[in-house]
Amino acid sequence: MFKILIAILLGCSLSGCATNKDIEGYKGKLPFIEATTTKEKLRSIPKLDGQPKITIAVYRFSDLTGQRKPSTKFSQLSTAVTQGGSTFVIDALKEVSNGDWFQVLEREGLDNLIKERQLIRSTRVEYDGEAEVGNILKPLTFAGLLIEGSIVGYDSNIQSGGKGARYLGIGISEQYRVDQVTVSMRIVAVQTGEILLTTQVTKTIASHSKGGDVFTFLDLNTKALELESGVAVNEPVTYAIRTAIEYAILDLIKTGKDKGYWKYKENKVKGLHEKWKQ
Repeated sequence: MFKILIAILLGCSLSGCATNKDIEGYKGKLPFIEATTTKEKLRSIPKLDGQPKITIAVYRFSDLTGQRKPSTKFSQLSTAVTQGGSTFVIDALKEVSNGDWFQVLEREGLDNLIKERQLIRSTRVEYDGEAEVGNILKPLTFAGLLIEGSIVGYDSNIQSGGKGARYLGIGISEQYRVDQVTVSMRIVAVQTGEILLTTQVTKTIASHSKGGDVFTFLDLNTKALELESGVAVNEPVTYAIRTAIEYAILDLIKTGKDKGYWKYKENKVKGLHEKWKQ
């Protein structure tokens, strides 16, 4: 019995007894909004200087990687990266200077918007007999700029490694793996079709695991005891793509300012002007 207790204590000490605690911590968690580190940089961008809000339209942010979720047992139909990149683009644009930079127009769900407007028109005509001048819907706002882009690369296992040790049936190990995702983004002038700005951003995705095990014989080598424990932490791919998109928008804004497409007010708070550039 004493040997069993010793083995159990050693097994717990190898993994820090954190595995069950970490797993239990995720059970029953309420939904939450996880902000990226770049969101604060978008918010701290100074306001436009003497310019109205920039009208900009966001179309579909495509996945051009063609990658599927890895599986050793069967073929996966699920994609390796998110298909909702345009949602992150819209959210990032609305965060710039707390919404004071861009007037973002709906384009990805344009069919639904047009159908709803047609329904309003037909209903007014049917019940009012005719379309009154005061009830006519205003025309949709057209965009001066288009922002387009795609997820152009997802490279898995670009770097991996680990380390471990074993002595007298007691072992510990640690492993890591690095993936990489690349997004491309450009801003196009609607009137001329000219590509004004373009950028590419690459973000790494880190995964890390550690664990320990104990193997020993008990009762005159007739019984064996084996214990294993470990924990793995994987950075979400969606979080990495979201961060890359936000960095891409930061870079487009900075490059556009350098080329004279827009101006912003200098912030009087020392250090804040440089904060969003970093």
